[in-house]
Amino acid sequence: GGVPLHLQSSDGFMLLIGKNSRQNEEVTFHQATANDIWLHARGVPGAHVIIKAAGREIPRSTIEQAAGLAAYYSQARGTTTAPVDYTLQKHVRHMKGGGPGMVIYERERTMYVPPDNFQH
Repeated sequence: GGVPLHLQSSDGFMLLIGKNSRQNEEVTFHQATANDIWLHARGVPGAHVIIKAAGREIPRSTIEQAAGLAAYYSQARGTTTAPVDYTLQKHVRHMKGGGPGMVIYERERTMYVPPDNFQH
């Protein structure tokens, strides 16, 4: 149920956040395209976060913001810093036999960030 969260980064990039497995499936495979950045807190259940590139270079500040959101909307919320993996959407694919939002990914990098929803 529900719809994915849509937020704008401070650099003006659209961020999409799935709050459950069905929404994760939606943002990752229906709303994202190949060169958007996909983020997920490493090793815990949580949101898939998409940064819509819209043909632009995505700055590190936006990746950090999106990573903070991926950590916040995951079981890493409440920790001081959390590892968040990110990669291009084209390197994310369905896990064979997995349910909605169950994915495997490659060529990821990891960023350590404090969980933050930026809704101050």
